[in-house]
Amino acid sequence: EDIIMDLLQVVDNFERALSVKSTDENYQKGFDMIYAGLRGVLDKYEVKEIECLGLEFDPMYHQAVLTDHIEGKKDNEIIEVMQKGYTYKDKVIRPAMVKVNK
Repeated sequence: EDIIMDLLQVVDNFERALSVKSTDENYQKGFDMIYAGLRGVLDKYEVKEIECLGLEFDPMYHQAVLTDHIEGKKDNEIIEVMQKGYTYKDKVIRPAMVKVNK
């Protein structure tokens, strides 16, 4: 689990980097391939992302770090994911940090 936690920090950084699109297609394609390979390794070892957005807050899987009130959204509905959470073989190894509607 320790090595998975360290790898998740790398995944977080890759996702931040991928959110900024490069004008160099080859650079972007290479980054996408490395990220896909890393995600493939996590999938192989049963490390799964916790689904969040639009779902009801569940303290077993989510950590509420912010709240907001948005009309039309249900109470306790997750309205933003601040940091993705993950499970390893059905065990939460990092809860998702989320913003919840109140």
